[in-house]
Amino acid sequence: GHVDHGKSTLVGRLLADTQTLPQGKLENVKAVCARQGRTFEYSFLIDALKEEQAKGITIDAARVFFKTAHRDYLIFDAPGHLEFLKNMVSGASHAEAALLVIDAHEGIRENSKRHAYMLSMLGIKQLAVLVNKMDLVGYSEAAFQDIQTSFSTFLDKIAVYPQSYIPISGFHGENVAQPSKNMPWYVGKTVLETLDAFEVRRPLTDLPFRFPVQDIYTFGEEPIVVGTIESGTVKVGDELVFLPSEKRGVVKKGQGVAGEAIGLTFVDDLVVARGEVACRMSEPLPDVVDHFRASLFWLGKKPMESGKDYILKLATARTTVRLEKILRRIDASSLALYNEGDAIQSYEVAEGVFSLHTPMVCHTQNDVPAMSRFVIVDDYDIVGGGIIRSA
Repeated sequence: GHVDHGKSTLVGRLLADTQTLPQGKLENVKAVCARQGRTFEYSFLIDALKEEQAKGITIDAARVFFKTAHRDYLIFDAPGHLEFLKNMVSGASHAEAALLVIDAHEGIRENSKRHAYMLSMLGIKQLAVLVNKMDLVGYSEAAFQDIQTSFSTFLDKIAVYPQSYIPISGFHGENVAQPSKNMPWYVGKTVLETLDAFEVRRPLTDLPFRFPVQDIYTFGEEPIVVGTIESGTVKVGDELVFLPSEKRGVVKKGQGVAGEAIGLTFVDDLVVARGEVACRMSEPLPDVVDHFRASLFWLGKKPMESGKDYILKLATARTTVRLEKILRRIDASSLALYNEGDAIQSYEVAEGVFSLHTPMVCHTQNDVPAMSRFVIVDDYDIVGGGIIRSA
């Protein structure tokens, strides 16, 4: 959300209302406010955590933990944050849902729209729009509906579809953890109920088997195909197909589940290469593509130029990639939006169309992060990271 639209107050209220704060923290901050003659605000809780972080205490103010009776949560503050974007597109972290905060009094501002663009480009589908500071507009249903109608019209254009709009007052805690008595016209879920209703990603073990080949050991009696299982499970007797070569084999020795590094041998000797992906024949197979649409975060000192060859690495595969077309760009520092150009500048997030020199296995649903996230290398340096959106 936009600056001063109440994100920190909301996060502070969530920490307090779920009783997730360090013991005595709420009372200490209230006492400090009383001594200084200041009115207590829940955003001060976040400021207090930042002060502790500055003193070397291991609390990351951009990452806040809290829990409900239903499950644990980790909040990343501010999607325009450079580290957040870098981690999202490089695969270091993966947000499953978003809360976008709009000030009911100020209305929709530029960053409200830019952050929505960012959610669209990062492929975050689960979203609730929180219309905050409803106390400043007299808890007016008409004011809330005006924002909902206007913002929905904008979001439809960028294919972002919130699960809900919630009128709240972070300062007074209304519709955050408890329903508001001042807004009887709203009969939907509170913020916490909405969070608890969001779907959690399926465990990787429940997904189809994906096993990128890291190496083939040939020092024994029979070749051993080694790698890390990115999703699913495998056991003796399973019939596997290696993509993109389409070679097939039945597992003779070896078993494992997602996250495990294993070696497999096969009933008949197989000649496969690093970068191929083994899949179970009885399950849905992944895409094999020579072009795709992706969101890319560019870190290179030089711009990424259309038509220039770079090296792309996805899982254990490696091939030459070329940027064919830029669809839109966002400056990650200023959040300025551009819809034109033939190069991606440093620290820009861009959506574009890319072509590959040789076909590659990937996922476009982002359900198996290792199969949809890639890095781009130029002169041995990692200069970009991205998420494949469609093929």
